[in-house]
Amino acid sequence: MPNPVVHQETYFFFPFVIDKEVVASAHGDFWPPLRSWIDGLDEWIRSENCATASPIRTKLGGWRRASYERFDLESPAYQDMVFFHPFVRRVFFDTKTGDQDTLIRVYEITAPEGGPVLWHAEDLRKRSCTVAVKDLRLFLFANGVGILSIGVERSDCSVREALWMNEMMRKVYPTSGRQRREGRIPSYSRLVHEGDILAEETFESGSILQFQPPLSKLVQSLLYFLNYDANEYEQIFDERMIPYTYVTIARDFGEGEKIQMLLSRLLYVDRDGQGYRYDPAFTREQMKEHCYTRWAHEGTYYGFTRYSNVTLAYEQGTRGLHLASEGDLIQRMFQGRYYLMAIVALFYRATLLDFAENVALVSRRLYHDLELGTLQHQNMAITTDLRSDFLNFCNYWHFDELANKDEEIEHFMMQCKAYRVEELRAQVEQEIDKMNAAINEYNQFRSTEAVNRLAMLSTIFGAGAVITGFFGMNFGSEFARYLFHPDGGTHHFHDAAVWIVSIISLTIVFLGVWLVATNWKDYRGILRLRGSRRYRLHRWFSLRSGGNH
Repeated sequence: MPNPVVHQETYFFFPFVIDKEVVASAHGDFWPPLRSWIDGLDEWIRSENCATASPIRTKLGGWRRASYERFDLESPAYQDMVFFHPFVRRVFFDTKTGDQDTLIRVYEITAPEGGPVLWHAEDLRKRSCTVAVKDLRLFLFANGVGILSIGVERSDCSVREALWMNEMMRKVYPTSGRQRREGRIPSYSRLVHEGDILAEETFESGSILQFQPPLSKLVQSLLYFLNYDANEYEQIFDERMIPYTYVTIARDFGEGEKIQMLLSRLLYVDRDGQGYRYDPAFTREQMKEHCYTRWAHEGTYYGFTRYSNVTLAYEQGTRGLHLASEGDLIQRMFQGRYYLMAIVALFYRATLLDFAENVALVSRRLYHDLELGTLQHQNMAITTDLRSDFLNFCNYWHFDELANKDEEIEHFMMQCKAYRVEELRAQVEQEIDKMNAAINEYNQFRSTEAVNRLAMLSTIFGAGAVITGFFGMNFGSEFARYLFHPDGGTHHFHDAAVWIVSIISLTIVFLGVWLVATNWKDYRGILRLRGSRRYRLHRWFSLRSGGNH
């Protein structure tokens, strides 16, 4: 029997988040104080000093902007954008349309001359795989989230080879030394072009440094413009990339339970074996929630989990009214709108996990402040910025209904459900609201104290004004003789009155100065100029590194 996998195409998605403050500090020429992050990206990535020399950049030319430029009926841009709502097109499509102000940048490394880039992986049990890298794309968003997409494809292979590739090539760091010894992670993985090694990872050693795992050198080489060791970015998920995969199988492969077993192993990214990888009853029940079977009667299955996105279809030419001469319909949708929807759903999850981390880091800073009995102005400003960023995500980026047709909406909703997007969004929103409420209560309490101090100062100064005003009244007769125009017998009354009034006045002034000085933190903010560098300092503060930049 010939190999049942007629064609396999997989995009490995690696989500990460850039520490914008650390990068802006290291490359200040591209981000002066009034320049936004997204506006400096193109110039920075094109520059010669964005990173050290990299074979990826030297041999392949590095990342280039890949905006949509053609919008005619036959263009990929038209065929991709038409399935999304107009407001989604404006947000998630990097287009060159004059004054279009997008908050997303898409880059690509184009196919090199002289043959494809090959990705080879092998484990200690001599199982290996070599595939051609057909697509390298990079999505960078204005909030610092990025998604690296590595697309590979192969044809005419066994199920065992197809499953091994997806399971092994997605690994970006080992969870233990046992993984390598047991062949559960590659013993080496490399990118090669015309015999030259562009990047190589052996996973022989590694340690967690500053909470960061030993990220694969393949990923680091592709993100050559960022310095992982300097904490300029961090990976968001676990030790695996997300495989977004399309598999076409031969018509004589089988149906029914056999196709369900294959689908389950693709869906849960397992290796080949007999039957189901897990308990059959448990797996069947799980697959009801994770699989989309609208087109199962035509041999097309879709599946979504938190760590995979699968399209499985029988080899077939014409599908309904879609002619085989126009190309493979399922593959075209896989490479087009479903690919973009997978990127958006992954962006949502990555952003929300980043928010969850930032909420924790901000809460830690507020906790330390409250232990000392005061909140620093900078930390309150950071908290306000975090809430503003979350509102921007909810109001600008996040859409429950991304597309305009039922099938696309259902696909997107299933992927978002697998990613727990709505649960994460609601949880982060609740945490930020509670944090904001706590700060508001603290500020209200401090404001009440400040008002009470002001009332006390007003009372004290008012009493002093009454006293001094009393002595300024134009009384005559005996009053003037004792206090204002003393003679030989009354001058001691005059001197005593002067001393008493002087002591009262100085005491009042001293109390006023003392109250302001001992509560200076409550008042100094109103004297700070909004345009000063000190006022804007929180805008260039890295929560992860814990220092000012």
